[in-house]
Amino acid sequence: MAETPEETPETTVEEVETAATPDASADEVGRGGERSETAASSEETTSEETSSAAATTGTRKERNAAARKAKAVQAGPRTLEVRLEERKAHRENNAKQRRAYRAKQKAKRAEARAAAPEVEVQHAPEHGPGKPKVRQGVVTSDKGEKTISVRVDTARRHKRYHKILRSSITLHVHDESNDANTGDTVRVMECRPMSRTKRWRLIEVLERAK
Repeated sequence: MAETPEETPETTVEEVETAATPDASADEVGRGGERSETAASSEETTSEETSSAAATTGTRKERNAAARKAKAVQAGPRTLEVRLEERKAHRENNAKQRRAYRAKQKAKRAEARAAAPEVEVQHAPEHGPGKPKVRQGVVTSDKGEKTISVRVDTARRHKRYHKILRSSITLHVHDESNDANTGDTVRVMECRPMSRTKRWRLIEVLERAK
């Protein structure tokens, strides 16, 4: 009759450890699932903290983007009609602010004009805004009725070669009283269009022709 080997304490411990292995793996899987859920929640928390940090720090553009993102997340998806209404309200608000700003600037300019002292400006009649130009030249023709032709000579130095460049231009000038004659040195001033070519008016005769 064969003798059965006696079970030693070491063999018993090994069997117990082997039997406990499936439970341990199941526990590890369960802990792994819990860890995955915890990691997901921690990632969400991290993203929320990042967005909140961007909303409080960073440049103005980043803060505005974070605020718009948070608002969109809270509000949820919007329909086309809602977005159009929001855009219309935004534009109306901007237009209202522009009108208020322009009215304020207009009132400020009116106050400045009222407070400024009145200065008499010597310029040609019916001249537009700005200071009228004044030229001095020699009368080349007085054949027209209330019209003279004045040659204005100019001399300037070339910027690079420093050569004296001389040029002349002929102006058609309105002479109301036919006072100027050929060869006279006169002073003319810019004025409103008197005809198709006349944009100047006679001010005075500086020197009579000899």
